[in-house]
Amino acid sequence: MTAAQADLQASHTELPETPRIERPTVADGAALWRLAKDSGTLDVNSSYSYLLWCRDFAATSAVARGADGEPVGFVTGYVRPDSPHTLLVWQVAVDAGHRGRGLAARLLDGLTARVTAERGLTAVETTITPGNTASERLFTSYAARHGATVEREVLFDTGQFPDGPHDPEVLYRIGPLSF
Repeated sequence: MTAAQADLQASHTELPETPRIERPTVADGAALWRLAKDSGTLDVNSSYSYLLWCRDFAATSAVARGADGEPVGFVTGYVRPDSPHTLLVWQVAVDAGHRGRGLAARLLDGLTARVTAERGLTAVETTITPGNTASERLFTSYAARHGATVEREVLFDTGQFPDGPHDPEVLYRIGPLSF
């Protein structure tokens, strides 16, 4: 079961300890890399890229910290340069021990509320491979919570990936958002 699947089976109020949602720091980069690697479903990037992400895109990303202050989940994203009111969500991951408690949804809601307050967000985009029903449910339920529609189209077809077989990436465009 993926993080998104587990989160969809639980309500947001079932957390025994509610992780704090914050901006990531460079010190979180290694933990985000491990969370992505341990997810078993994400395309894992180099550890270097997670360090850079935490430095250069902290304003458009979020980390959930457990009681000990260590990251137990994250969502990474960036504002599209040619569409300054659109947040592209790159990755969402939750530690196995914190799944099934609505944390992925809380991270996504918290991040988009913060980015909206700071930048006037009107849309969210993400890509999802066909068959990833957990991510589909996470983002379609996000759209429903924010009174938005979802448009889908293939962004990158299988043949565009140079490193071997890869499912197509379907772009989900969610908007306009209501907060």
